[in-house]
Amino acid sequence: MNEFRRKIAAESESKDWIARWRTIARRIRVPLGFVAAAVYLWRLFEAAPQPMAVAGSLLLVLPGLWLRGYAAGYVKKNQELTQTGPYAYTRNPLYLGSMLMAAGFAVTLMSVAFAAILLAGFVMIYVPVIAGEEEFLRNHFAAYEDYCRRVPRLLPRLLPRGQKTPWQVSHGVNAENANNEGGFSFALYRKHREYRAMLGALLLYASLVAARLLHMHRM
Repeated sequence: MNEFRRKIAAESESKDWIARWRTIARRIRVPLGFVAAAVYLWRLFEAAPQPMAVAGSLLLVLPGLWLRGYAAGYVKKNQELTQTGPYAYTRNPLYLGSMLMAAGFAVTLMSVAFAAILLAGFVMIYVPVIAGEEEFLRNHFAAYEDYCRRVPRLLPRLLPRGQKTPWQVSHGVNAENANNEGGFSFALYRKHREYRAMLGALLLYASLVAARLLHMHRM
């Protein structure tokens, strides 16, 4: 009996620790983002970015920006379970877009160490944040479990051209009129202030140009 009680207490303590870390992760992810940006800029001006690396970064940053903007025009946070648009392919398109953008800017530094630190930060911060949000959605929307079975958590499910998405199949929506069901909304895009991601990307690319010009001036 004592062993059983100790096991229950250990499981309860573990759950409490996970819950505390989720709360901490939600609170520190934005400040940590600013710290990461500061470290990035410091490293950027120490080692001038190479033009080919900057061009290569666009292959990740632009899709990431597009995905975040596209998702922001669909999601109604805490109001309904969004299953249209990019949410028919991945449950977390906003986070996936952020990861693509971060990976793209990491490419410009051509630093394995910075990329490893960035990856560790995403695992430590975004994994518990996503888990916490999933718990909220599971408790508030009855259809969430079924949605999880049909749509991957992060890496999108790719479908052949003309094939219905899982959401369309479950709701009997035809592929040709799918865009009329919960379509993209610029009002939601503005409400979520997703344009700030684009402005931030432009500022970082302006910093890349400035760092390159400074390096050329020093030569």
